[in-house]
Amino acid sequence: MKKIHFEPEVPAQVRAIPQHIAMTILEAIHRYAQTGAGRVKPLSGEFEGFLRLRVGKHRVFFKETAVALTIHRVADRRDAYR
Repeated sequence: MKKIHFEPEVPAQVRAIPQHIAMTILEAIHRYAQTGAGRVKPLSGEFEGFLRLRVGKHRVFFKETAVALTIHRVADRRDAYR
């Protein structure tokens, strides 16, 4: 399983989401770190180099190495790409 690191602003972003949705997002991150399963795609343009994990209406932007995931942003899809 890959280690999961959160950027300093991410915990506040997760706390702003209703708890049941936040738990679903955290479970999806954990599942991806463990198995590589999830709705993930590489981003381009302004977000070149990031991967996006889709969890319902929310998007998780992260970078992946061989041993870790670094979560950079968790946002509603309306605001994620702004």
